[in-house]
Formats: sequence, C-alpha cells, structure tokens
Amino acid sequence: MEHNWLDERESRAWRGFHHLRAALTARLARQLNQECGLTEADYAVLVNVSEAPGQRIRSRDLCRALDWERSRLSHQIARMQARGTVERAPCPDDARGFDVVLTAAGAAAITAAAPIHLAAVRHCFVDLLTPEQLDVLGDIADVVTQHLAAEHGEAAGNDNDTCPTNR
Repeated sequence: MEHNWLDERESRAWRGFHHLRAALTARLARQLNQECGLTEADYAVLVNVSEAPGQRIRSRDLCRALDWERSRLSHQIARMQARGTVERAPCPDDARGFDVVLTAAGAAAITAAAPIHLAAVRHCFVDLLTPEQLDVLGDIADVVTQHLAAEHGEAAGNDNDTCPTNR
C-alpha cells in the first residue's frame, strides 16, 4: 500500500490547525469553568436554548445543532436539570420527544457568561487576526464543512443517525 504522506506545507497546516484547535479550546474551556462555573457543554446548550424562540427547543433539534449523540445530550441535560439551568418539558407536537427549556437560573448563567466568553474569544482569537485572515479562515471552514456534509453526511443539522428525528 502506497502512502500519500503530507508534504512540509500540508503538514505545517494540518499540525498547526490541530494544535490551534486544541490549545484554543482548552484555554476557553478553562476560562469558562474558572470564571463562570460552566463547562463547554453547558455553555453550548445554554447558547442554543437561549437563542431558540421562547427559550425552548426540541431535544432532537438541539441534538442536531450541537452535532451530539442522543445519549450525550440526554446525560448533559440531566446534569444541567439537576443544577437548575434547564428543564425538560413535554413536546406539544410529539409525545415521544421532549423540549429543553431555559430556566431563570440558566438565563442568568448565560447572561453572565456570554460577555466574559466573548471577551476571551476576542482576546485569544478574533483580535489577533486581520479582517482578511478572518475572511480566509471563514472560507476554509465553509469548504471543509461543506465537504463533510456532502461527502460524509457529518455536518450539524443533517439527517444522519446522530440524533434520530423521533426524539
């Protein structure tokens, strides 16, 4: 079997992306936890639920938006429900599913955390790049995510088996 090894430029780009993603994600996660008492998963759920109409979202739609397995979402919602930041509510359209609803504590948590997280994203990422670099990075992200969706069915919001439509 012949290997198509990465050349120096390709390796630099791939390894650089890998290191950037890991280091930036870890830094932002530590900051969220230390300053806001939230995990990355908590924040992701709170953002999506808080931005949904009526601060309520169907669990299957939240699962798709996060591109999570159904069991991961279920466990995360159970932890957040125990802390009082979200509630499960019957889905008015489908007795088999449920909605995730933001509580007052959840609204307070995301309201407090969002400006802190945004400042960290700006400080550690956005403000370091030129407008041209941001445009190129946005274009790169679009190309890769469109390829993943078209060729592998792996983009958030698709109809893959990550989160079946009946839940």
